[in-house]
Formats: sequence, C-alpha cells, structure tokens
Amino acid sequence: MSNNKYKILIIEDEANIRSFVETMLETNGYYVLSASTCAMGKTMYLSHNADLVILDLGLPDEDGLEFVKYVRSNSITPIIVLSARTDEKDKVDALDYGANDYVTK
Repeated sequence: MSNNKYKILIIEDEANIRSFVETMLETNGYYVLSASTCAMGKTMYLSHNADLVILDLGLPDEDGLEFVKYVRSNSITPIIVLSARTDEKDKVDALDYGANDYVTK
C-alpha cells in the first residue's frame, strides 16, 4: 500500500494497458484499484470510494459510458476516459455524460 491518500480506480479490459497504468501510478505513490469489466468497476467503485477513475469505453460487458452515467447519477468523482476510440462523437458523448477529460490511447 502506498503513502498517498488518493485512490485511483482503473477500469480497463486490456491487461497490458491496465498493468502499465497501474505500475506508473503506484510508482508515483498512488493507491491503485483495478477492474477489467464495467460490473467489476462498479463494485470496486462502491466498495472503495475511489478518488479518481480512469476508464476505458470498450469494455467486454458494457460500454464505459454506462459507468459514467452510473457515477454521475450520485457523485462528482473525477473520471478520465482513456480510450482507443478516436471519433469526435465518442469524445463529445463521454464529456456530455460527465467525464472530466478524454485521452486517446
């Protein structure tokens, strides 16, 4: 466990990307939680009170936008979308649903 008080939840189905982001954050002192599906992400989010979410949109069980809507229904937790989707509409939709930023892989 790290000394940083901030908890970051990574929701990413690609293990190599999830592992890379997790390693970078842990190296910088953050406490990192990770999930590979939207359902697992929702469970981790509720049970651990994440301070920030890094979210992929292309998840195997549900579109990541559903997670954004879920969180925004009762929270202002910052959400950064990290997605391979490069279409402008996807970026606009994510931000309109309440994501705080959108980064293309």
